[in-house]
Amino acid sequence: MAQISSGNGFKLDVPQPKGVVGKEEALRMEEEALAKLQREKKHTLTASSSSSSSSSSSLSSSSLKQKTYKSVTTAPQPSASTSRPEKDLIVFPETKKQAEQDKFREIDVDKLTNEELEKLLLDENFGANSKVARPSSLLGFNLSASYPGGHPGSSSPFQSNQWTPVLSTPSSSSLSTPTHRPTPMFPSAPFPKPGTFQNGYTSTMSPLLAITAQQPPFMTFTPIQPAAAMVFPQPAVDPEMAKLFDKIASTSEYLKNGRSASTDLDSSQAVTASLAPNPPPQQQAVTESSSISHFEWLDLDPLTKRKAENEDTSTASGGAEQTAQGSPAGDPWDAVLETKGNSNSTSPPLEVKTSQSVRPQQRRASIGAAVTRSQSLNIPETSSQHKPNNQDKARGKDLVKNAALEEQDAQNLEVVAFCEDIAAMRSKFPHSDMSTNPGFVLSPVIAQRDCGGDNGCSVKVSIEFSESQQPVTFTCDVSSPVELLISQTLCWVHDDLDKVDFSSYLLKVCGQEEVLQNKHSLGSHEYVQNCRKWENEITLQLLSHSTMRRDLARTVEDDNSTIDLEKYLGQVERPFRENVTRQSLADYLEGYHNQVNSCLQNESTQYKTVDRVIQTVKNLCCALDEVETQDITEAVKRLRHSVNLPRTRSPKLGSTSSGQSSNGSTSPVEESMALLTQAVYNLAKLYLRSFCSPSVSFSSPPLPQAADGEAVEGRSSREASGTTDHLQFTLFALHGIPASWVSSYEKYFLMCHLTHNGKNLFKPVQSKRVGTYKNFFYHIKWDELISFPIAVAVLPLESILTLTLFGVLNQNASGSPDSNKQRKAPELLGKVSMPLFDFRGVLARASRLLCLWTSAQGAAAAAGSSGSRKRMPTERIVLQVDFPNSPVDILYVGPKEAPSPEPHTLEELDPDLQRKLEKICSRASNFGLKRADHQILWDHRLHCQKDHPNSLPKVLASAPSWDWASMAHIHSLLHHWPPLPPVIALELLDSKFADSQVRSVAVTWIEKSSDDELAGYLPQLVQALKFECHLKNALVMFLLSRAQANINIAHYLYWLLKDAVHDPAWGRRYERVLGALLCLCGARLRGELEKQTHLVTLLGAVAERVRQASGSTRQVALQEGLENIQNFFQRNSCRLPLGPSLVAKELNVKACSFFNSNAVPLKLALVNADPLGEEINVMFKVGEDLRQDMLALQMIRIMDRIWLQEGLDLRIVNFKCISTGKDKGMVELVPSSDTLRKIQVEYGVTGSFKDKPLAEWLRKYNPAEDEYEKASENFIYSCAGCCVATYVLGICDRHNDNIMLRSTGHMFHIDFGKFLGHAQMFGSFKRDRAPFVLTSDMAYVINGGERPTSRFQLFVDLCCQAYNLIRKHSGLFLNLLSLMTSSGLPELSGSQDLKYVFDALQPNNTDAEATIFFTRLIESSLGSVATKFNFFIHNLAQLRFSGLPANDEPILSFSPKTYTLKQEGRIVHASIFSFQKRYNPDKHYTYVVRILREGQNEPQFVFRTFDEFQELHNKLTILFPLWKLPSFPNKMVLGRTHIKEVATKRKLELNNYVHNLMRSSTEVTQCDLIYTFFHPIARDDKTEGLDAASRAPEPPLSPTSGRVEGEVKLSISYRNSTLFIMVMHIRDLVSEDGTDPNPYVKTYLLPDPHKTSKRKTKISRKTRNPTFNEMLVYSGYSKETLGLRELQLSVLSAESLRENYFLGGITLRLKDFDLSKETVKWYKLTAVPYF
Repeated sequence: MAQISSGNGFKLDVPQPKGVVGKEEALRMEEEALAKLQREKKHTLTASSSSSSSSSSSLSSSSLKQKTYKSVTTAPQPSASTSRPEKDLIVFPETKKQAEQDKFREIDVDKLTNEELEKLLLDENFGANSKVARPSSLLGFNLSASYPGGHPGSSSPFQSNQWTPVLSTPSSSSLSTPTHRPTPMFPSAPFPKPGTFQNGYTSTMSPLLAITAQQPPFMTFTPIQPAAAMVFPQPAVDPEMAKLFDKIASTSEYLKNGRSASTDLDSSQAVTASLAPNPPPQQQAVTESSSISHFEWLDLDPLTKRKAENEDTSTASGGAEQTAQGSPAGDPWDAVLETKGNSNSTSPPLEVKTSQSVRPQQRRASIGAAVTRSQSLNIPETSSQHKPNNQDKARGKDLVKNAALEEQDAQNLEVVAFCEDIAAMRSKFPHSDMSTNPGFVLSPVIAQRDCGGDNGCSVKVSIEFSESQQPVTFTCDVSSPVELLISQTLCWVHDDLDKVDFSSYLLKVCGQEEVLQNKHSLGSHEYVQNCRKWENEITLQLLSHSTMRRDLARTVEDDNSTIDLEKYLGQVERPFRENVTRQSLADYLEGYHNQVNSCLQNESTQYKTVDRVIQTVKNLCCALDEVETQDITEAVKRLRHSVNLPRTRSPKLGSTSSGQSSNGSTSPVEESMALLTQAVYNLAKLYLRSFCSPSVSFSSPPLPQAADGEAVEGRSSREASGTTDHLQFTLFALHGIPASWVSSYEKYFLMCHLTHNGKNLFKPVQSKRVGTYKNFFYHIKWDELISFPIAVAVLPLESILTLTLFGVLNQNASGSPDSNKQRKAPELLGKVSMPLFDFRGVLARASRLLCLWTSAQGAAAAAGSSGSRKRMPTERIVLQVDFPNSPVDILYVGPKEAPSPEPHTLEELDPDLQRKLEKICSRASNFGLKRADHQILWDHRLHCQKDHPNSLPKVLASAPSWDWASMAHIHSLLHHWPPLPPVIALELLDSKFADSQVRSVAVTWIEKSSDDELAGYLPQLVQALKFECHLKNALVMFLLSRAQANINIAHYLYWLLKDAVHDPAWGRRYERVLGALLCLCGARLRGELEKQTHLVTLLGAVAERVRQASGSTRQVALQEGLENIQNFFQRNSCRLPLGPSLVAKELNVKACSFFNSNAVPLKLALVNADPLGEEINVMFKVGEDLRQDMLALQMIRIMDRIWLQEGLDLRIVNFKCISTGKDKGMVELVPSSDTLRKIQVEYGVTGSFKDKPLAEWLRKYNPAEDEYEKASENFIYSCAGCCVATYVLGICDRHNDNIMLRSTGHMFHIDFGKFLGHAQMFGSFKRDRAPFVLTSDMAYVINGGERPTSRFQLFVDLCCQAYNLIRKHSGLFLNLLSLMTSSGLPELSGSQDLKYVFDALQPNNTDAEATIFFTRLIESSLGSVATKFNFFIHNLAQLRFSGLPANDEPILSFSPKTYTLKQEGRIVHASIFSFQKRYNPDKHYTYVVRILREGQNEPQFVFRTFDEFQELHNKLTILFPLWKLPSFPNKMVLGRTHIKEVATKRKLELNNYVHNLMRSSTEVTQCDLIYTFFHPIARDDKTEGLDAASRAPEPPLSPTSGRVEGEVKLSISYRNSTLFIMVMHIRDLVSEDGTDPNPYVKTYLLPDPHKTSKRKTKISRKTRNPTFNEMLVYSGYSKETLGLRELQLSVLSAESLRENYFLGGITLRLKDFDLSKETVKWYKLTAVPYF
């Protein structure tokens, strides 16, 4: 019957009924087969019992055992259900010799003639001995060219119709079918890929064929001659055989017979397989289909053909002989050659296929996608599939492709073009160029104004180098270039400097992996500026280029690697689950074709098998995000209808082919199936080009060839400007909707907006309101034509169609709490937008799938469906929009630029208009510009171009129209405009400028900025990518090119993009840019970024575990988590996300802990990989969005840069912060700093109401007077910077845990969770009532005491100067914040938030007005009790019983360290010796304590205040709650406290207290607290000798009457016929009686006989150093008039019980002033006569 080769592979051939074989003969032949098999292949074949009740579907090798044959003797029992004769399948081994097997292997293919080939083709032995086996997955399905070697099957010794039918079912396969509901085989998917099993192979039998549940678990064979299946391994096609078959396919004999000859066997015998419930693992059962004729299976799969061919070639077997009806013969080897010789064009090798399997698809509960039973059959790995040999396994990349999915209309052409641009850009940065590929990090440079004079401009530098054990130390000027430092250092090393190349040396920063930039000055480097700020030594290391590690350099392999955007995104969390890849979709389609062909083979079972085909289509749609197109819906309906049509049957049983009716016409089922196949392919291609990356090998077609990838030959195009048609499209349906929407919403509608530059081009159009529909799945179907009455001709190139989905709540839903309430407004559920013209300028055509991004309500409603399960990553909700399928491409071609007039031809404007234009152009922003202002700007744009070049953004924003015709003028203006500074050009990247030419010109201007300047604005540039119309644009290429040449930019760009990937609307675009960055940056830097990502993942897990743990278990959770991180560091060191120059090699586990705030962030101490560096301290936080902190810190850093560039150093503390993912990130910790709360609560819970805590804390860490003065100065400057920055940015929630103080006096703010005026609420009250935080304890440090001094005037001046400098750059801050409005930050979402900053900056005021304004803010903040009360409330909230401070905290507030009995020596005696009056900082009494220690003859004296004794007592009571301690004197005193009588009384009481205390138990007297209290501190050393006079001077005695002292600071200016006199400060006033006066200022313009020129300021209370900052104005005076006048200014003290008295005055002649400019000066007060 069949011939089986016994060589390297058995070949099963088609059984052909040719003659009668007796029972004995059949048994003998099968025994021979078994013997041959065991002898030559040495396969272990385990027998399984086979009786009349055994599984007749399992034609496995076990059926070869003798027991099988005994059952054959029983009488035949024909099944009643058999409707036509059916044949069994039996296969016997042949007994030919090895030589004959290889007969055809010796053929020289190249020398064969066509005749010889045809002869060979007709040779019945050809192929039978081939090593190649037909893949069983293709049996009976007429799939594409795969394994050659099918046997023509003409020599079988069986006659037709010899055996009686044996199957008890009309099913075309005898399967083992379990009665229970099948379970999916793929662990990763809720339903398996059709026809696919656990091993990833496609099944041999039709996966559609299943038996109804009423049947027994396993089908029974009628016991007549059961067929046996032989077992053999199946090697792949080798190149020689491929060559041979290629030639055979071209012969006329093949063309004549190749597809036509079909046997007369019924298709019920077409498919048999090893389907035993548990076959042995070694089994390899492969059967050959009865329906295979001469090389028929070589025919191409309909998958790979055009539609016209599909319909002709959809062949089926099992009926009468079928003849080819004129269908052209394609090359059957295309698929084989395409996949480099890998066989089976629809089934990839196991190891590849499983890796490419469909990703998890946990679709919604509403799907209910049934799984066919045939999909759950448990087939072992080795069964019925071609088994790849070792060479195949090694060739993992030889994936089988579906040619249709590689075509142009299945590719995203924009991404293809983008990849080509990236590759071209990369070629401009070769790895060999050291300037763009240094391989190390360059230290950032911040330009700042050189300091005037010599003060502070020289620094001490210490340089290490290998030739010397000791570093070289010298002093140099900060303005010295780094090259000069290198040459000076080399002088120490080399004698002969002529031979030394200075440029080959570098200076590396010790402790950081970064290098100073040789061409820049030393002081411009950020590292040097920080060292000067903290007064740290500048330590550097001299290295040559050859010794410098280039760990991050790109290599030649990086330059030659392919650009594949998906390749390196494995570690990136994505917002959407990627259900399908191109390869897995090809696998789906393979399964679909298997089912289709199986269905077409047997008409008698089509009513069943059609359902299986439809189920397969449903599964496919489910995988494609439940998208179900109209074509598929209609094709499925038609198929269901056609299968129920009456059929014409031939009289002879079994002679009707389901493929074609007996009269030769195509059957309705086949026609319907062809339509369905076309619809499935159209959907697959549509989905691929919408959501999947293109094939790596695909290159873009010439532009513009066609729209949306439809590669139609000879497509013509016409210009859009000549198209008068209105814009129309069909809203078809929304697919993949969450189950909860179905129950929550009654109706849905879409609002359609057509926009450009963020403005509507036409009023929005609303769709009809519809409910949900269900075909395969729930969807919302409109199928409505939307028309905008606007001609395509006038549309701008960047027109955007935005579709917004609204849901009308279901009022009757039982779960709705509002069912009885008033009807709710429709809820915004989501939104999607798309450009109308693609990246080539072609108008949208054909169907589009758009991924809807859900709003907060929509996401919340969708999440409801998943219960407690986290719905991340989300399923896509897909909107299908159908555009008209025009036969011609409508191509946008811009108009020719209009000629620009010459500047000299412009007419002069009249002065009033010129002034008005100047005023408009000088505005910081477009806020408040009226329509008339915009009209003036546009009408006089050429004057703006000539006189106000920075006004371009305002001019373009005033353009009346951006339609096609207007572009000629706009682009002409743009291209003739003088270049803008980069910070101004940033505004052109905002959403209000969509035009791609405007944006690309802006990018060329921004390109002038340095890398370090660019890094400062990187977050905004990343956000600006959203406003680009297409993925391929100038901005993205600019960012990637800068990242290519600078590691710092690549590093920060990586983390910003990684964060932006979570953007619901633009995440896909950011993924692609991130993919491009990872392709460009090289393997080494990519490896570093992957390590950082891994570290962040580990830290996130630890932080989350610690946060979730309860208080007591947190430490355990922390220790366990830190072990994992330590294991990570054991394998490698790692750069930190905070900066690529920070490299850590391990954790210092002992120093790691967590903070007790709400988020419980981790405090991590990391050991620096550089042995010369210090420990790196960071905080890692989860559960809070750090992007807002990043933005606030970025703004403060930019403010600091502006101040430094203007020569104002406000000692700002800049620390790094980076968001490393959704709600997690890393923050740098500033060393030696504490929160204000921690400092204040050392003085009790009411410490926030006291004035001295901050001053005393600073004095504790800065005991020397000069140190304290320096710390106070740092405090004044940094406090001024904090006040301005927090006010401008509207930073709220400013309690005392969010403000920190460094021991060096630098104050700074942390935690920017509330900003832009979004205040923290306390019930219905705002907690932040003051403009900014300025409390009396801060003023105490600023003044150096309780009284106002000239130091406070310095503070006010610093604030006002800093504020005015920021106001000059108002436009920059408004632009930067405006670019971030779409970033998803809840507190920066629109113009109302920008309006806050606009109002805070007062950009339209003069500097003098702004100075007055900010002075009032300072007064308001200082006078606010609310701030202190807020601090107090926070202290109460944070109050926890903590006993004594932890080890790292001081035990007493005035002592920085803890001391013990062992260190100090035992105290024998202590008593109060005397008391002294002090005036530093205010009048108080201090008590002298005499201490005698064991072994010392001389007593020690220490000085302690009454408050310090009380602190000792309070802490002793905490430490010893059960001990009886002596009672402490009462603090309350009637009357004044700081007087001698009170001090005398307290001396006795304190002496008694100390005496009793030292007689307490030894636990008390010998505790650390006592010895720390009595340890001498810095102030005790200064006052040794007891007779030392007090440093503070007595208040001045009452001066003699008429004595005048002091100075006044004035600003005098003149403009618009008005004289402005600003009274700023007065210092060092002297009063008559020595008390503090209540000064105010009064002025006159003399002569003034009628006293009409009197002006005066408000009164300042009880101060000798008042600050006024008030403007006194004299209007209507010409310069000539003022030249004749004198200004008389008097300072008086306002008294309530007596007459005001004179404190001093001045008279100024106005003719001595240059009134054309402002004069600011101090004037000495004199005793002039006054009015």
